[in-house]
Amino acid sequence: MVKLTSSDGQEFTISKEVAYQSVLLKNMIEDVLDSEENPIPLPNVSGPILVKVIEYATHHKDDPVKPPVDGPRTSEIVDEWDKEFMNIDQGSLYELILAANYLDIKDLLDLGCKTVANMIKGKKVEELRKLFNIQNDFTPEEEEQIKKENAWCEEH
Repeated sequence: MVKLTSSDGQEFTISKEVAYQSVLLKNMIEDVLDSEENPIPLPNVSGPILVKVIEYATHHKDDPVKPPVDGPRTSEIVDEWDKEFMNIDQGSLYELILAANYLDIKDLLDLGCKTVANMIKGKKVEELRKLFNIQNDFTPEEEEQIKKENAWCEEH
């Protein structure tokens, strides 16, 4: 068993099999023999997000290793469990992506990025601004000028 401490001081005990879903944790466990006694601090992952990471790692611990993908990647999420797992608020989604990157859990990072890609797909600029709470810093005149200069983009 491995003990983890989140950034907000919450402690979690997980199996090595689940911990090994993370390259970072696997390396830390192999470098430090007493991970059962002393918790591994995770200063970049909050308790609620670590709960989600552990849930994901537990669900996928027996999955076969996926071969590298050649050619273009698809942003479609096929697995129904993964689709439901990623049905979280936007702030938590971004924190989960950051945690997956920090913990080096490639499949979870890919899943988070695919989820964001699917959120963006087919949206117009104004919809994206609203979705990501981005303020338009162009004046109407500047915006019109940019549209004129890039009219060729709209034709394709």
